[in-house]
Amino acid sequence: MNFNTSKKTIYKAMLPLLIAVAFLYLNVNPTSVNFFPKCPLYATTGIYCPGCGSQRATHYLLNFNFWGVLEQNILYVFGLLILTYHLTIEGLNLFFKKNIYNYMNHSKTPMFVLIFIILFFIARNITYEPFNWLAPN
Repeated sequence: MNFNTSKKTIYKAMLPLLIAVAFLYLNVNPTSVNFFPKCPLYATTGIYCPGCGSQRATHYLLNFNFWGVLEQNILYVFGLLILTYHLTIEGLNLFFKKNIYNYMNHSKTPMFVLIFIILFFIARNITYEPFNWLAPN
């Protein structure tokens, strides 16, 4: 079994789990139940982490409430765009034997993404306008 065959197997195995989680978030609003995990940073310090609001954003996205997604976590939207780009390029290269360069594999991309996330983390915890718009509602 070569490396590409094992990647295909992993992608196919993850699909039912992804569908189950999507079905759960489609039908259950995280604000109305207590069994979804809470953010430990926010629970202990009151500081919003870069991921705060992502569970609610997932629920809103699956229910086509795009404004709700933006209100909860705008970084979530950027993350989805980056993930879509990465999976599209990887899928084209894997399944159609293409050789498209994936900029997510560039050596400087992780540092750029980390700096962007840290700046977002700082900005969303500033209580003055326009930064307070970054905090989840």
